[in-house]
Order: sequence, then structure tokens, then C-alpha cells
Amino acid sequence: MLKHVVFMKFRSGTSEADLTRLEKGLAALPGKIPEIKSFEFGRDTLHTERSYDFALVSAFDDLESMKRYQVHPDHVVVLQIVRELCESILAVDFNL
Repeated sequence: MLKHVVFMKFRSGTSEADLTRLEKGLAALPGKIPEIKSFEFGRDTLHTERSYDFALVSAFDDLESMKRYQVHPDHVVVLQIVRELCESILAVDFNL
């Protein structure tokens, strides 16, 4: 099992409508991409100096499954939204 963890720091001026569009896009992915084994995301609640604004934790059977997810057309559309909204994106991928 491969875990994929992403942290997002939004650009100044990111609106509630932008966040809703991102969340709706992310929520639709598990129903469209069979490689996704688990998929959780949410906004930061602490808002400390070290906090990022948003996190995504997903799981895949293996690295090849995650690579198929990354190039899936529905993921590419959501990734474009992420890149549009974020000033910084961090990711860690690890095996369980």
C-alpha cells in the first residue's frame, strides 16, 4: 500500500468559492478513478504559523497505481485547480 500525502498553502486572496470548487473536484475523484483505495482531505483547523491550509491523504495499491492516478484526465483537471490556488505544495509518498 502506498500513501500519498499532500499539503497545500493557498495564495492570498483565495476565496471561499475557490475552496468549494477545489473540494467538489476532489470529492468526485474516488468515483472516477478506480486506482484510489482511500481518499481524505480537509482544511486546517489550527491556523498556526507552521500550518498549511489544506491536506490530502490518499492510498493506492502500489506506485504504478498512483502513477496512473496522476495522469488520469479527471485528476489533471483538479491538479490544475490546485496549482492555480496554491503558492506552495508539499508531498510525501511512503509505503506501508
